[in-house]
Amino acid sequence: MRRADPPRGRPTVLEVLDPNSPTFWLRLGTAILAGGIIGLERQLRGKAAGIRTSILICLGTELFVSLGSSFQGERVDPTRVLAQVVTGIGFLGGGVILAREGAVVGVTSAAVIWVLAALGSLIGFGHLAAAIILTLITVALLLGVELLESMFRRLRQGAHEREMSKIELED
Repeated sequence: MRRADPPRGRPTVLEVLDPNSPTFWLRLGTAILAGGIIGLERQLRGKAAGIRTSILICLGTELFVSLGSSFQGERVDPTRVLAQVVTGIGFLGGGVILAREGAVVGVTSAAVIWVLAALGSLIGFGHLAAAIILTLITVALLLGVELLESMFRRLRQGAHEREMSKIELED
């Protein structure tokens, strides 16, 4: 029985695992960079899943997906590995969601963990440029939405204070 040739563009197991291969270092570096950038934002804000955790999530996902997508043969399906990664990440994300004093906290951190796994998956499948662009978009969203939320909070407080001043003047 003749061994099937690897599909074009798909690295072999040796390329994924060989430290002498540029593919190995490029994917490894991209996963560390993507996880580190998002993790830095989380760390500076004192949120769950800081730099270390973010890098490990992105790197681990990249390794599983790279390895799964590099296996050769007719019965090999890289999407099975991806499906199991998504399941595992769901457990990690669920672990950071808590209920405190009647409020649910950690949902954004859980979503960030989900995005980190998606970025690691992109890197594992070889879509490095897309992963970097989406990393920057993710950080921009985390920072930008935070600014909008604080601006709206200030506007609401200002409106409330103006209303209270009117009531006091009328009395």
